[in-house]
Amino acid sequence: MDLQLKGKTAFISGSTQGIGFAIARKLLEEGATVIINGRTEARINEAIDKLKQLIPDANVSGAAADFSKADEVNALLEGLPEVDILINNAGIFEPKPFVDITDEDWFKFFEVNVLSGVRLSRYLFPKMLAKDWGRIIFISSESAVNIPEEMIHYGTTKTAQLSISRGLSELTKGTNVTVNAVLPGPTKSEGVGEFVKQMAAAANVTPEEAEKDFFKTARPTSLLQRFASVEEIANLVTYIASPLSSGTNGSALKVDGGVAKSIM
Repeated sequence: MDLQLKGKTAFISGSTQGIGFAIARKLLEEGATVIINGRTEARINEAIDKLKQLIPDANVSGAAADFSKADEVNALLEGLPEVDILINNAGIFEPKPFVDITDEDWFKFFEVNVLSGVRLSRYLFPKMLAKDWGRIIFISSESAVNIPEEMIHYGTTKTAQLSISRGLSELTKGTNVTVNAVLPGPTKSEGVGEFVKQMAAAANVTPEEAEKDFFKTARPTSLLQRFASVEEIANLVTYIASPLSSGTNGSALKVDGGVAKSIM
């Protein structure tokens, strides 16, 4: 299927690895021009090299910024070309008991997970409305609706993304701009891989055993009973980024393996 992405330019925050990198790859395979983002030029260059090895004719570049630092984000915005597709993917997570989550932790998570998408959208959304075409996609999480007891601050920021996404979509009435959120479930990204290794070490079991135990105890409602691949998430995001998804707006789309027990 041709997703009609040739000639479209996408910016993906937090895309040197994991879900963001997989989204970049899928968009490039569909012929889009992609601007990836990481905290350092070194990480960006490494990711660009990998993408060009996978897709030799890829039209990919990078823009460095640490989304915990407003001045770096402002500098990034000043250098961005015209963008048709914005993927708000930058995010951090950390399991931590609620009583140990400090005010500084709360502010840091809100800054990176919420304000990153706010700042990018605030800059690019009016431009999309002016040309009457655009896609904004927030990469939220099933943790937005199933707040994890082991990282309540993370879940809270993911819920906030859903509110922002839906609110922005209300401002697109009668246009060809759409704003949606995608809710991945447990996904085997690099960060999650380390998380599983830590769980395995703490329980003195293998990573495979730790993964099975995770779905037995922490995510028992999962229908997959495994971590999704980053490619499985990227497939849905790439479709929502395309002109073919014009009928989908203001939606929170799950790709969570059935973790959230809801018929909506």
